[in-house]
Amino acid sequence: MRAIIVDLDRTLLRTDKTISDYTKEVLRDWQQSGATVFIASARPERAITDYRDTLGVTSYTTLNGARTITPQGTIENEIQTDSATAILQKLSQIPGTVISIEASGGLYSNTNIEIWQPIVTDRLEEVAKREGVYKVIASHPDMTPGELAYAVGVIPEDVYYTVADKKLVQFMSRTATKWNGIKQMLAAAGIPTDQAIYFGDDHDDIEPIRLCGLGIAVANALPQVKEIADDIAPSNDEDGVAAYLRRLEDGQICE
Repeated sequence: MRAIIVDLDRTLLRTDKTISDYTKEVLRDWQQSGATVFIASARPERAITDYRDTLGVTSYTTLNGARTITPQGTIENEIQTDSATAILQKLSQIPGTVISIEASGGLYSNTNIEIWQPIVTDRLEEVAKREGVYKVIASHPDMTPGELAYAVGVIPEDVYYTVADKKLVQFMSRTATKWNGIKQMLAAAGIPTDQAIYFGDDHDDIEPIRLCGLGIAVANALPQVKEIADDIAPSNDEDGVAAYLRRLEDGQICE
């Protein structure tokens, strides 16, 4: 395997959002042996820079593939303006919905979310008209993600949605997927997809787990993710990525 691609939250990161010294050591050993480490995350770039620098990563896809950065340049897959405003209009008609947008100017929300520290505004549609929108994020205190998505109804054909963290509905351009971002990173590095190993846990990890040369779910992954994985690693709090890579390099697992 020439490429190691890792999701961050609930996969590489422990629950306290740290990377253990053991995991750093294992990934460093693989890099010194000639492998390249990539990050594929739903997080925006500003929320992964410390991890990127700690691991020495130079290519990473963020916002579920809406923005991919490689040494050769940046590839952006924004939601079309008309589509973004249409979704925002529908969400605003559902009382109590918390609405945020990841845009070229940063994170905006119709309410303050302390952990995210967004720019709070009740004019999200105006933001969408003046800035590129990578992702529209919505949640509701009294509705499941499925119920909220159903309440939104028909969405523009160029947009799809996915559920994250069992509580958020994320709307993105159909060109913005982790798998597209991964293909772009691997192409820039000249590495075939069948020489890549991917680790993940959530809905948006299913496609790369299924299509990379080796797709691994951590033990704390969703059941449907583990079902399609080639193998299961220990949980994120057990340093599952590092533990699996160490077994692989020791010959305990056949590729």
